[in-house]
Amino acid sequence: MEMRMLSLLQLSDPTLPIGGYAHSGGLETYVQSGKVCSRDSAGDYIRQMLTENIRYGDAAFASLAYEAVCHSDVDECICLDTECTALKLPREIREASAKLGIRLLKVFQPVLQNPVLDQYAQAIRKKTASGHYCLAFGMCAAAMDIPKNDMLAGFYYNASVGMVTNSVKMIPLGQQEGQELLFSLQPLIAELVENTMNPDRDLLGLCCTGFDIRCMQHETLYSRLYMS
Repeated sequence: MEMRMLSLLQLSDPTLPIGGYAHSGGLETYVQSGKVCSRDSAGDYIRQMLTENIRYGDAAFASLAYEAVCHSDVDECICLDTECTALKLPREIREASAKLGIRLLKVFQPVLQNPVLDQYAQAIRKKTASGHYCLAFGMCAAAMDIPKNDMLAGFYYNASVGMVTNSVKMIPLGQQEGQELLFSLQPLIAELVENTMNPDRDLLGLCCTGFDIRCMQHETLYSRLYMS
């Protein structure tokens, strides 16, 4: 079996012990407001999040971080980290991104022994970098020699699984409905992978303001299942 495929499966595993299950990315606010309340509305939310937010945000950063490791450019990784921090306006999302990224690096950095990963982890310890999840994902994938298109497919799939799982829990949806929804996203994921292979730096952070507002509103919800 292809070893790089096994590495990708582990890296993109939604059950990886980094705490991703504790975050909804603002979806909880949409559910409580009644805007996401069915399989169809959940599908609309997930597709919009993937195409209008993640494509120009986390997925683009993962793509650029992958290239930085391939070129042994730790300065570019630090620069991307600073830019990523600036573009994540909601506090909960910014903090969640750093927590997940640091935990991801703790899992893989010791076994990969990659000099760029080592220097990036050192910058995090010195607090000159935040350690965002999207950057750590792309960097680890490059260190594992996973092809870039496969890395992006795994990244989008991981994000999709998280949103579908949260929808099943909160709306709620049946498990079969959730799997059918996830299956229906495959053509979109394939398209997004192609569109994110060479992201436009000028479009980083392009997203719908509504997503950020809902994430900020999550901080003051009366009751919450998720940390963000």
